[in-house]
Amino acid sequence: MRKNLGVQPALFPMPVTIIAAYDENNKVNAMNAAWAMISDTDKIALFIDEGHKTTKNIRKVKAFTVAIADTEHMEAADFFGIATGNEMSDKFERTGLHAVKSEFVNAPMIEEFPVTIECELAEIVETENLHAVVGKIVNVSVDEKVLSDDGKIDPGKVKALVFDQFQSGYYSIGEKVGQAWNAGAELMK
Repeated sequence: MRKNLGVQPALFPMPVTIIAAYDENNKVNAMNAAWAMISDTDKIALFIDEGHKTTKNIRKVKAFTVAIADTEHMEAADFFGIATGNEMSDKFERTGLHAVKSEFVNAPMIEEFPVTIECELAEIVETENLHAVVGKIVNVSVDEKVLSDDGKIDPGKVKALVFDQFQSGYYSIGEKVGQAWNAGAELMK
């Protein structure tokens, strides 16, 4: 039996990402955003609204980074979603995390997060129903501890956080249960 729940953002899992950008004075700001998606092999779309301090910074500086939040740094990642840079000038500093300037774009990389996507601003899409910050991926920086023997990112080692919009929970990525583009191959026959 099924039950209708009405209109809800009922998509799961949602990756917990930390968006970081400098302001015009090279001060780091970061925010937690679960509404991010790869939109092509070299682009990422962030569905964040204009009011965020980070969005304002991206408009000014034209660059940003997107880090995959991990279980080890869940407290700081959650704080980035609770606090607003519009009202808290020392938001980043309170976390005790460390930022370094990207080699490829004018944006900070948070050293503690194991995977960071470095982006140039491609465009901001504003319609009646959508506000999206689109970035052109320039580089992906990875802590070597999350790489597999073949040099690719190992999701099990990243321990990425995902957001549950149903009950506002955080979950960690679990075990691998199948191989993409292979699990359904029998049905092709």
